[in-house]
Amino acid sequence: MEHSQQWDYVIGLEIHAQLATQSKIFSGAATAYGAEPNTQACAVDLGLPGVLPVLNEQAVTMAVKFGMAIEAEIAPYSVFARKNYFYPDLPKGYQISQYELPVVGKGHLEIEVDGGTKRIGITRAHLEEDAGKSLHESFHGMSGIDLNRAGTPLLEIVSEPDLRSAKEAVAYMRKLHELVRYLGVCDGNMQEGSFRCDANVSVRPGGQKEFGTRVEIKNINSFKFVEKAINHEIERQIELIENGGKVVQETRLYDANKDETRSMRSKEEANDYRYFPDPDLLPVHISEEFKEQIKAQLPELPDAKKSRFKAQYGLDDENAYILTSSRDLADYFEALVRASSCESKLCANWMTGDLMAALNKADLDISTSPMQYERLAGLLIRIDDQTISGKIAKQVFELMWQSGATADAVIAGKGLKQITDTGAIEAIIDKIIAANQDQVEQYRNGKDKVFGFFVGQVMKEMQGKANPAEVNKMLKEKLQ
Repeated sequence: MEHSQQWDYVIGLEIHAQLATQSKIFSGAATAYGAEPNTQACAVDLGLPGVLPVLNEQAVTMAVKFGMAIEAEIAPYSVFARKNYFYPDLPKGYQISQYELPVVGKGHLEIEVDGGTKRIGITRAHLEEDAGKSLHESFHGMSGIDLNRAGTPLLEIVSEPDLRSAKEAVAYMRKLHELVRYLGVCDGNMQEGSFRCDANVSVRPGGQKEFGTRVEIKNINSFKFVEKAINHEIERQIELIENGGKVVQETRLYDANKDETRSMRSKEEANDYRYFPDPDLLPVHISEEFKEQIKAQLPELPDAKKSRFKAQYGLDDENAYILTSSRDLADYFEALVRASSCESKLCANWMTGDLMAALNKADLDISTSPMQYERLAGLLIRIDDQTISGKIAKQVFELMWQSGATADAVIAGKGLKQITDTGAIEAIIDKIIAANQDQVEQYRNGKDKVFGFFVGQVMKEMQGKANPAEVNKMLKEKLQ
């Protein structure tokens, strides 16, 4: 859409990552997804009189681990606060969160966008409990309340307003998603609400230093919708201002079906929530010794792994990026290289090509792949030792995927072994040359393209089983 002037966009994201603990942040109730409504909310989660919250140490460990991965300040002393508001799915009438003294302070994340890198500041990451869920679909004229999620531990990761486009916002969100999964602190399952995002969006005339009025878009649960919601909100704000209106600070919801945002409520300020330290919870003290213990548990992080894959395996940027996009993929690749002893490039090409295509088609993840790395290694070994050609290998892969058999069993069972017997190849070549004298003349008169015709005919006659290198070499000799 054309605009009457240049506009700058300012975006900040608040990402809620559900921590992968077995129990809730202040109680022993389970956090497993998919239970019957209201079967995983205990007396503490329901805020019944006389109960006291007890902090889950694992949630603190995971928050500190994340903080270290983004090179953030880890607070030696942090405090839980009560955030007071009324909503039907908030049983206590307040949410336990962190306000002035969060566990993770300023950090940063490097994102890759348009061929370059950009550093995005992270203001803070604080621990809090999730609320329950209001369900409107199945209750005519009423709402149902499911409190299973109440008390589920969340890490809210707040970025600086450093993002300048929806594309950058998606790159940042993807990078964070990759990082929390690498660290094992969040499963990143967006369909189940384990990783969701609120976007703060404002616009300002090009070159202006002051920020415009920001609008918050709540609860976006996919990368695609984040991009669409931000772009829609940018257009809405510019159109409003250019038509003489003013942007008001408010909270809006993104409707994916209509591709629009709509007003939900006027934006609250922090003082509307009447934050105060929770009298039932002691401050959290994090010692240097505790931090050192967690630092020792940190895995190799995505950026470091990507650099190592390029240096150690000679991978190009694209393959290194794809193969380090999840820890499971990276582990599979390294196991495949070790098991096959084949060239890294061959392993990478088969993983990013046929294997990923098959996984996508079956809507599976590498962790649930029916093609274990040992079986794929068996196939690559047979390509490498020229038992089969690359073309036949694709056929073998398909049959292995469907049957669960090994490469050797498929090759033997289907008689797909490559023919390297020069006598057999020579007999077929002689036959093809004798039957195609016109093409022989054309080739000898300098029409090199006819060579492909002869290769095709030989391979067809030998059902693709002839060794291609041998066919090429012998044809050249015979056609001279």
